Amino acid sequence: MANRFDLENRTALITGGAGLLGPQHGIGLALFGSRVILVDIHEPHLELAKERILSEVRDAKVDIYKCDICDEEGVLKLHHLIAQSGQHVDILVNNAALNPKMGEPGQACLGSLEEYDIQSLQHEISVGLIGSVICSKIFGSAMAKRGNGVLIHIASDLAIIAPDHRIYSETERIEDVTNFKPVGYSIVKSSLLGLSRYLATYWAHKGVRSNCLVPGGVFNNQPEPLVRNICKRVPLQRMAESHEYREALAFLASDASSYMTGQQLVIDGGRSCW
Repeated sequence: MANRFDLENRTALITGGAGLLGPQHGIGLALFGSRVILVDIHEPHLELAKERILSEVRDAKVDIYKCDICDEEGVLKLHHLIAQSGQHVDILVNNAALNPKMGEPGQACLGSLEEYDIQSLQHEISVGLIGSVICSKIFGSAMAKRGNGVLIHIASDLAIIAPDHRIYSETERIEDVTNFKPVGYSIVKSSLLGLSRYLATYWAHKGVRSNCLVPGGVFNNQPEPLVRNICKRVPLQRMAESHEYREALAFLASDASSYMTGQQLVIDGGRSCW
């Protein structure tokens, strides 16, 4: 049974590889033997992400590439570079996304829909959704030609539930909320569910599976009142630690989930039960 989780001789490409969860996804896959390719637009952060993986999996095989996934020509060049190195992508993890922080210095909008900057929304959709389509188109097509592959899209609990904006006020009264969760995040993450289902039926006969990982909120030193309000809404009464999605991702990437496609793996501490 353990062999069903074996990812030896497989290569996984992770977009947004330099973000909060990118290195954790890399660790999770490397622990089961996969070669990992981290892709991000922030090159210095990529080096740190690689070091983070190697600090936990010393014999991990990790490559890093700077690439703007919103640029289809750039992603095609990346595909060719990987092919020239003698590799091909067996597992694509569409992880890249923007998650604007509310109330940042100089930010004109505090998340309210009435004042939301449409250019910012377009950028969020471009990175989180269009970038995922481009990567799926290029790497997924290659998988289909080979007759096997796995697409994993990192959604969010906010893809299946609405944001409860009351958590952003210490009084938990909607009337007192000044900083709202930006609408772009819900749009992008919900859209990934549709993209995943589309690709699941589009390439099923070609041996390519497509699923969504739906994580809950990850603790990242958020303000104490916000953490407290979130935990009230989670049956397990806490936020996730960043490492708690590693094995779930390995499950979706491996033959252990060989009969699973077009589905959602929800790991949110039970929040969406209520």
